[in-house]
Amino acid sequence: MMQHIIGVARNQMVFTSLEQNIPDDNPVRFLDAFVENIDLGALGFELQTLKTEGRPSYSTKIFLKIYLYGYLNGLRSSRKLEKECTRNMELQWLLYGLIPNYHSISDFRKDNPSGLKKLFKVFVSFLKDADLIGGEIIAIDGTKSRAHNSKKANFNQKKIEKHLAYIEEKSQEYLDQLAENDVQENSEKINNIQQKIERLKTNRIRYELLEEKLKVSGEPQISMTDEDSRALLVQGQVVEVSYNIQAAVDDKHKLVVATHTINRNDRNALAAIAIEAKENLGIETFTALVDKGYHNGREITQCKAENIRTIVAYPTLVQTNENGTTKGYLVANFIYDKESDTYQCPQSQTLETTGSWHKKSRDGGGYLFKNTAVQLAKNVP
Repeated sequence: MMQHIIGVARNQMVFTSLEQNIPDDNPVRFLDAFVENIDLGALGFELQTLKTEGRPSYSTKIFLKIYLYGYLNGLRSSRKLEKECTRNMELQWLLYGLIPNYHSISDFRKDNPSGLKKLFKVFVSFLKDADLIGGEIIAIDGTKSRAHNSKKANFNQKKIEKHLAYIEEKSQEYLDQLAENDVQENSEKINNIQQKIERLKTNRIRYELLEEKLKVSGEPQISMTDEDSRALLVQGQVVEVSYNIQAAVDDKHKLVVATHTINRNDRNALAAIAIEAKENLGIETFTALVDKGYHNGREITQCKAENIRTIVAYPTLVQTNENGTTKGYLVANFIYDKESDTYQCPQSQTLETTGSWHKKSRDGGGYLFKNTAVQLAKNVP
């Protein structure tokens, strides 16, 4: 009497095919059909040419299928993708049993950034044609991704000047010690101090070259490892050297219609991602929903010029605490009358302006405002 289910003997020959192991509704079949029916050359991909000598190359479509399969299944590492080609039945079916090495997989991603970006736009067009995109309301947000660059390898002008000032201070300190030991004729200590001075000279040259590179770049920061990364505010007061990944998501089925990576905060990011979404969808207008981190008059004005409606959460301009503004007098409690261009305060007083506009600059942007004052005379009976 058998107590367990018995499997197939390992040395038994079985006649089967890759086709039989992939169900008709498996998403990998759609991926295969999508890649087979696009013109990679027209999208700007580097096509593998036929060789008369040496080992034949893999088709560019093979690498694109690997890339898209990895994207859909959260496999980013080229080494992991190579391993999956040997043991993953879906990839064996998709690639006809081929197993490209990880270096070739990595090179494909590195050599085809423009083609992959255009392919995303083609896919968004396909989703729109399939009526999976509403194109009316699109939510935009960003997420920070930490770079390999450490804070110590990220510099701005102030940080470089601080290092140079420290080097100057320590150099003078060692020179004073050197003069003192010259009198005492302590040769061992003199040699030690001279070595430290030489090291400081080397460091000074390095920071001076770094300062020159920063000035030439015209950027406020410079990173040594991931050159495109920047020190960004991640959460609260926490700053990390990061990238900012922007994404625009359509309201109908929560599908991404635009995405790109920047090295600045959300406050200066709204217009670019909104316009990209509009171009990808080929529509005249839509409503963009964003949080208060995107509140920037310049960016909102640019969206307006592109016929993009924006709904942006208004940031709290003042804090409520025992030393600051009381809760009843937050900006949200003041009522604006557009016709008279006046505000009504929580005490029912009317706030009028002189009509003069002033500009407040902030983080490379800014906004216009008018000063207001209570006109008590108007409320006297």
